[in-house]
Amino acid sequence: MVLADMIAERRSIRRYQDAPIDDRLLDRLLEAACWAPSAHNRQPWRFAVLRAAAPKDRLARAMGARLARDRARDGDDPAVIAQDVARSHARITSAPVVIAVCLSLADMDRYPDPARTDAERVMAIQSTAMAVQNLLLAAAAEGLGACWMCAPLFCPDSVRAALALPAEWEPQALVTVGRPASAGKQAARRPLGEHVREIA
Repeated sequence: MVLADMIAERRSIRRYQDAPIDDRLLDRLLEAACWAPSAHNRQPWRFAVLRAAAPKDRLARAMGARLARDRARDGDDPAVIAQDVARSHARITSAPVVIAVCLSLADMDRYPDPARTDAERVMAIQSTAMAVQNLLLAAAAEGLGACWMCAPLFCPDSVRAALALPAEWEPQALVTVGRPASAGKQAARRPLGEHVREIA
């Protein structure tokens, strides 16, 4: 597939066939992710791969519990909360592969002032996000479906504890991967002119 077509046709897939992803294929996706550009070439991304049912269930339950607590504090309808928690649990546990994408600041530069410290952290976040985009495009190129989920940003401690991640791994996202059971929803984008300004 031509890259421009693949970019335009890629969809977020949330339903998968019950078919495993073999090791070599998964390695190709992760290697593609690791070829993303990164600030200072420090490669701050980290990937925790979940294929077994137990860790996926443990993660889904931990995230669901946090979601339920937060939504209850917001005063949301308990029935709606329960539906959202169940939907989230199903999305995580039904995917053949779940990749918890994290960042580590261990190799990033350190500064004595907060402004540059904050900028360095943003650079690590941007670098990790580019790795995710590579991963999503690599999955599409292999005929796989994938979905980027940012929910770990709302409960990083829950994710870290559920997966026993190293303390310096900061959860940023989940990427579910599998053979698509549906084509996904048709995507739409606003006109280019709404996003672009040429500066003279």
